[in-house]
Amino acid sequence: MTILGALLPFTYSARMATYSPSPLPDDEAARLAALRSFEVLAALAEPVFEEFVALAARLFQVPISLLSVVEETDVHYPATVGMPAHTQLPRAEVLCSTAIALGRAVVYHDVLLEQHPPIPAEVLRVAEQNHVRFYAGALLRLPDQHPLGTLCLVNHEPRPFTPDEQRILELLAGLVSQTLAVRHQCRALPAGGEARWAHLSGELQEEIGALHALVRYLNARNGSAVPVPTAFLTQVEGRLHDLQEVLDARRC
Repeated sequence: MTILGALLPFTYSARMATYSPSPLPDDEAARLAALRSFEVLAALAEPVFEEFVALAARLFQVPISLLSVVEETDVHYPATVGMPAHTQLPRAEVLCSTAIALGRAVVYHDVLLEQHPPIPAEVLRVAEQNHVRFYAGALLRLPDQHPLGTLCLVNHEPRPFTPDEQRILELLAGLVSQTLAVRHQCRALPAGGEARWAHLSGELQEEIGALHALVRYLNARNGSAVPVPTAFLTQVEGRLHDLQEVLDARRC
């Protein structure tokens, strides 16, 4: 069993295993066409997106964080912490596809016990061989609002996850989505777009680096509490809004 199994839950009951696979979104064809037009697999492998993933892992104190891209039959992982990047798994076997099917974030505090939203039988069948108990995934969206994948957190132990934590995870996912859109705009410019994107990407990495430093400081001062305290999240949220202002001000 490889570390890729960490994307999947631990076990399942006979009653849970009766669920059918996740249905495809009604606009699946349009979603796939939009996803490919943005070259998201290559884009999300760039260093700035790896910084977002590392920040999520540090902030929420989980061993695994990743960006997933849900393609027609497979799910790809271009940026990860805690497992190899540039890998893929069958779409029918992973929880990331559940968020796409539902069109919203999904959180399982303890996959061993939870059934809402229902987990498809194939995911649970594969999950029986693995050892992950907590999963949270927030949608990544293209500018036309089609979901392309998720920003995910994974843990080998059950974990509480508060509404404030979910809100910050979704804010982070929104920043990843906005960064992807700005990259696309820059690269589409007839002249100088690559240079403008390179400059902006470097600036964003510096801002995210400052966020890493803030999270390290807050952990050192307050201890590594789980769930993350609201006061801690409030300070981080202010810096995330600063990052959003950088993106808004420097759109190509």
